[in-house]
Amino acid sequence: MIKNYKLAALAALFIVFALPMAQAQKEVPIPDVSTDSLMKHIIELSSETYAGRMAGSNGYDKAARYAERLLRRYGAHPVRQEFRVECNEVENCKFNVYRPGSKEKRVFTLGNEFCCAGMTGRGYVDAQMVFCGYGIDNGVFDEFKKVDVQGKIAVVLTGLPEEGIVASNIAEHYATLRDKARTAEKHGAIGMMAVNISNSCRANEPQGRVFCGELPHLTTFPILQLTLDCAREIFNEELMGIDSAISQITRTRKPCSFALLKKAEIDVNAFYRPTAATTNVVGMLPGTDSRISDELIVIGASLDGVGMQGETCLFPGADINASGVAAVLETARLLSKPDYRPKRSVVFVLFSGSEQQFLGSRVFLENYTKLRKIEAFLNVQNIGCGDSIVLLGDNKYPTLTDIAVNRDSIPGRHNIMHNPEKTNPRGDAKAFDAIGIPSMVFTTHNGMQHNRVSSDIWENIDRRILTMTAQLLVEATCELGEGLYQGRSPRSRAFRF
Repeated sequence: MIKNYKLAALAALFIVFALPMAQAQKEVPIPDVSTDSLMKHIIELSSETYAGRMAGSNGYDKAARYAERLLRRYGAHPVRQEFRVECNEVENCKFNVYRPGSKEKRVFTLGNEFCCAGMTGRGYVDAQMVFCGYGIDNGVFDEFKKVDVQGKIAVVLTGLPEEGIVASNIAEHYATLRDKARTAEKHGAIGMMAVNISNSCRANEPQGRVFCGELPHLTTFPILQLTLDCAREIFNEELMGIDSAISQITRTRKPCSFALLKKAEIDVNAFYRPTAATTNVVGMLPGTDSRISDELIVIGASLDGVGMQGETCLFPGADINASGVAAVLETARLLSKPDYRPKRSVVFVLFSGSEQQFLGSRVFLENYTKLRKIEAFLNVQNIGCGDSIVLLGDNKYPTLTDIAVNRDSIPGRHNIMHNPEKTNPRGDAKAFDAIGIPSMVFTTHNGMQHNRVSSDIWENIDRRILTMTAQLLVEATCELGEGLYQGRSPRSRAFRF
């Protein structure tokens, strides 16, 4: 009888203590994202109203105000983190090519066959063109040695030659358009045209860029970026076609520089500001559990894009990265509902300066006073195109990425692409990772077909992959908001800028 009494008492105690444990492990309520809500944000932010959302521009400021209004509506109390960036707004550009003595000129259209480099100088030039390969003038690989570019326009290739043609420690000095432009100017060139041979865009579509390399800015040195098809037309009936010239450099591992018979007329009107004002938009949704509401889950996406040039060259940025912004705003909307409010507080950050080496994420961390309280960072980039979801960060933070992977393992889903190799956080998440904050990036596989080009419009958004990825983001946030995940090391919490 005594034994039975003791067993009964132990059973009763087990029931008492097991009850709250079972309640703690109860399935977290998860809201469903709205595809229409996601698309509404993408359609709005990729419209001409925001002119491509270049950091420092009026269009970006309008986009920041749009995000602030919504976060305020969702109770996330938005504030601004203001800082300075380079901003170069191309107001118009004319580009013609002709043969000396001919009255006919081939007029190229801004945004159709070419665009300006992000940090082009302003000015007018009318001169002969000279092909200078990759724009390298190192002693063992000097592409200016056998040509004269004095008073002429240098035509160069973007990027660098194949590995081994030029030593990597030498090649790094010619990697950006500003590097190449400074080299060309040093040899007497008065302007430069860069032929875009990147695999990240099609041969007939101009690709916008903001970051072109480190200062100084070449104020009166025009820099155009041509599509490969545009260059093919220009090099037609010259000593060599552009494709043949590229192949010869690769095959012979030697310079292949020559003067073109044609001349180019370039007229760029650009308004450059070295320290234009821009801002991160930061909002916080307070947690519901006073015991852990000071613990923070941060969700972020880049709000800025590559802007607009003149009246004919708009880079809408629907996928890159209005899609990520839409997912952040949709998460804020859903978690603001009483039934889905998390126990931890959730911080929503929309970064500026992402097109300038992810400057905004560094500014956020350097100025955020509650740095020690951040438990995890979820980054959303380019989720509007592709065939499957990709999670980056499993190399360093497997227990964090497992939260999303486990959510995706629900029968009937299987949307995540499982990479054979472990990955690290990238983009805006790199700054968080650098100081030990567990970070995970939501992006897609095979989703870069509209990489900073004019066809990155809302009509090309794949609503299925967009909705699936946004839903997974919401589910991972809800689970992290419960307070069970603890990924920070004591060392990372002690970090100080």
